[in-house]
Order: sequence, then C-alpha cells, then structure tokens
Amino acid sequence: MSRTGRTDEGRGRLGSVLSGLAVALGCVLFLGGFVWGAILYQPYTVPTDSMSPTIAAGDRVLAERVDGGEVKRGDVVVFKQKTWGDMPMVKRVVAIGGDKVACCTDGRLTVNGKRIDENYLPEGQAAESKKIPEVTVPEGRLFLLGDERSGSLDSTAHLTEVGNGTVPRGAVDARVDAVVWPMNGMLERPTGFEALGGLSRPGPLRLVTGLVIAGAVLVLGGAAYGPIAKRAGRRGRARTELAGAR
Repeated sequence: MSRTGRTDEGRGRLGSVLSGLAVALGCVLFLGGFVWGAILYQPYTVPTDSMSPTIAAGDRVLAERVDGGEVKRGDVVVFKQKTWGDMPMVKRVVAIGGDKVACCTDGRLTVNGKRIDENYLPEGQAAESKKIPEVTVPEGRLFLLGDERSGSLDSTAHLTEVGNGTVPRGAVDARVDAVVWPMNGMLERPTGFEALGGLSRPGPLRLVTGLVIAGAVLVLGGAAYGPIAKRAGRRGRARTELAGAR
C-alpha cells in the first residue's frame, strides 16, 4: 500500500471516530433536552379568545410547571378552580395577596394606587372596558383578568364569591412561557408591573430548544459524514489510479 493510501485510510478512520462521537453526543443532547422539556413543560390548547391578542383561541402554548407561590404580577397562568368550572383556564395575574386593585383611573387599571401600562391589551381597547370596584386581594390568593377584557369570564365575574373573585395560589398548575402554534414565540414581559416589584423570569425553554436543535444537527451531520467520506475517498482513489496509469 502506498503512503497516500495509508494516509487516506488513517483519515478515514479518524473521520469515522469523530462522526460516531458526533452522533453519540447529538443523541445525548437531543434526548436530554427533550426529556428535560417534557418534565418542565406542559402543552395546552387555549379554547377561547379571552387572552387575545396575546393568545388566540386554538393556540397551542407551553407552560412551565411551577408552584403557585412563585407566581408574580403580570404572569399568564394555567389554573383550575372549582367555582370557575373546574377546568384548565388561562388568565393573567394582575394583583397578588395584599394588593388593592381597581379600574379605572384615567382609563388604566390601578394596583395599590399605581396606574398600570397594559401594553398587551388589544389595540384600541382601554382597560376601562371592564369596571372593577376597589378589591383587596386576600393573602395567598390571586386576582386574574383576561387580556380581552370585554369578553373574558375572569375574577370580575366572581366578585360576589368568597375571596372577592380571587383564586388561591394553589390552584395554579403552570405559567405560560410561549405560544408554539402558531410559532409566535416567547410571551413579552409585562413591564407595566415593574414599579410594583420584580417580574418572573421565563423558564429555560430557549435552552431546552437549543439543546434539541443542536442534538439534531450533530446526529444528522455525523450520520451524513460516512457516505460523504466514502464517496470522496472513491473519487480520490480514482484520480490516483488515473494519474498512475498516465
């Protein structure tokens, strides 16, 4: 065997080893990211337009499983409350235990006397489309509204019930991070609540997605290396034989 042939063979073995490592690493990243995402996130299909335009009827969302104690103002949550029909519902938290919430002052929702800039409301719709008398939210409970105020059956529809229309934190199952179908992506941060305290940080959905994509690329790239290398090797040998014949 010529030195060129031995060199090509050595390169081929190295390439095969590297491609195998790429496939193995890709499988770990892909499966690890997928399993991690399945543990952390739950998919839901939103049945109504009560959260429009943030989330429309029929949209598929991914919600991070969280403890109700982690929920903060501005979060969009999935919850279940017996007096509300005992089925999963998606609404936005606008006030938490101890807050005083009302609507409206100069056309804006107020929480603890501060006017909230709700940039997630439908264009042309003012917060005052739904009047709310001042309500003090009991400790350990949440006041929830839909972004489509005129048609949302939310806390305002239950003001005469125990808790002034609020739901216990324990009723929350998950916090919505993104709309995945259609692919609208991560929800925008509701910055109007920042003056009242910190906002929740999104879950690791971007990292999970990155791991799955990187894993898929490595698996496909590593698997494709073998056929490509063999074809290139055959072409190289053919050129060498042709040159020797001359």
